[in-house]
Formats: sequence, C-alpha cells, structure tokens
Amino acid sequence: MCCLLLLWLPLYGQAQQLTIVELNVENVFDTQHDSLKNDQEWLPESPRHWTRRKYWDKLNHLGQEIIACGESEDGWSLPDMVALCEVENDTTMRDLTKRSLLRKAHYEYVMTDSPDERGIDVVLLYSPFSFAPIATHSLRIEPMAEMRKTRDILYVSGRIVTGDTLHVFVLHAPSRYGGERATRPFRLHVMNRLCAAIDSIHVTSPLAKMIVLGDFNDTADDVAPQLLLQHGMVNVSKGAMGRNGAKGTYKFKGEWESIDQIFISEEWATQPHDCQVFDAPFLLVEDDKYGGVMPRRNYIGMRYNKGFSDHLPLVLRIGVHSR
Repeated sequence: MCCLLLLWLPLYGQAQQLTIVELNVENVFDTQHDSLKNDQEWLPESPRHWTRRKYWDKLNHLGQEIIACGESEDGWSLPDMVALCEVENDTTMRDLTKRSLLRKAHYEYVMTDSPDERGIDVVLLYSPFSFAPIATHSLRIEPMAEMRKTRDILYVSGRIVTGDTLHVFVLHAPSRYGGERATRPFRLHVMNRLCAAIDSIHVTSPLAKMIVLGDFNDTADDVAPQLLLQHGMVNVSKGAMGRNGAKGTYKFKGEWESIDQIFISEEWATQPHDCQVFDAPFLLVEDDKYGGVMPRRNYIGMRYNKGFSDHLPLVLRIGVHSR
C-alpha cells in the first residue's frame, strides 16, 4: 500500500510522459438482446451469427491491440489511457478489463449511457497508477431538427502523476449516413456543445491541460473539428501516419482518411509530443481491390473475418511536467 501511495506523490520538477490511445473498436456488442436498443444485428440468431466465441475473440483481439500500442522506440509500457468508441454497454467493458487477455493490465474504466438508437457508447480506460479520476459527467446532446439521438460526450477530470489535473473529453460524432453535407449540421451541433464545455474550464483555469479525442466522422480540415482551433485546442493528430503503409486511421474506397483525431490544449502542446497511427502488421491485410494495405476488420459485409476493427488506433505520447 505504501508503494502505491508513493507513486501518487506529485513529482515536482520531474518530466514524465503519458501514452494515450484513441480507437474506434467497430461494434463491440455482447450477444444478449437489449429490448430498448436496436442491437438485433449482433445476436447469435442474426445473419452475422454473433456467438459467444466470436464475442470473446473480439475482446481478446482488442486486448492484444491495446497492449501492442505500448510499443515504442524506447521499449514497451502499457498505455496510460485508452479512449474507445462504438462499445455497447458496461458488460462488454467489464469482460474486457476483468476477464479477457487485458485482465492483468488492471485497467479501470468510465463510460457513457447514451440514447443512441443502436446502444453504442464511448469509454475511457485508464491505469490507476497514472490517472486518478476526480469527476466524470456525460454531456447529453439534445437532438436538433431531423437529427437522430446520438452518443453523449464523456468528460472525465483526474489527477496525473505530476499532481496536475487533466481534463479528458471522448466523443463519437454523428456519422455521415445520408450524406456529408446533409449531416454536417449535426456534427457542428455536437462540436458547439463540446466547445462550450471547454470554454467553461478555461474561465476558471486558463492553463488547464485538456485533451479531446475520438471518432469525429470528419477530417481535420472539415468545419466541425476546425471549431476546436478557435477554442484554444491544437490538433496533434493532423497528418499522423503509420510505419507500415497506413496513411490515416480509416480506409474508404481505397482512400485513407483520418476521421479519428486527438486535440490538446495550446499550453500543453508546448511539451514534447508525438502522435502516430499504430499500424502493426497484424492489424493489416492486403487491399486486393485498391492496392496497398487496409485495416483487418472483423467482418467484410456479412462474412466473418476474425479481425480487429475497420479503424486503426492513434497513439499519442506526450510529456507532462509539474510546475
């Protein structure tokens, strides 16, 4: 116990580093029907035949992927925080953190309980040795006209190893289903809600360490993510690439896109940092139709592919230094 307490003594004057991962996990659903959600696609009797065996394969693959994200030129260490998008419920995260390949990592988690029609939510996994939550809230998005109910934004504030407070926002913005132009106002609506929360933190703590990460369903140059630049945030994932052929986190019709993004507050961005797409060979397959490589997703249409996700992770390594 005393050793754990020593870990949490503020390390004044000492430089530290955090490893933070963002990943859309592509449909982490359990095999039980929730009568309040549209999850029939992910049941054993569905056309996908989503069985317990496939479910556990998915969780163990996700655990393998998260652990591998800790690799760097300096060696390996477990990621300190992992933001996940497209997770169904608390059951899946309890299984992931307590019963899967990831169980010995001792991750804890917080997540939303959103009104999304499919029942998907966002999650923050964290190591209790490097992040201690102080407060957590779900920021509800009230739908505008013609907008479907969408995912809440997860807000978590917590203490990092230097003793400073870190403010974390995890989001999964509305998709482009129905067309990019038609759905653009919905993503702007979500971003305005997020920016209001960021501004409220800046009022009381102008130099606060903040991070926003998730699936924006927009690229860095689109209108909605650009709003964050006007509210004291820096896109540290813009232009991030992998080392094994990935030029973004997601590939659509042969074109790489970076719709997963990480923003940090301007003051924090002065610390040394590096953001890359993690494209280890086991996460990739040959793209027979368009050439190059593509993410090794779990399903191709209705055909089970025993893969990982249609998105690749973003990995941010950033320095933290107490004053």
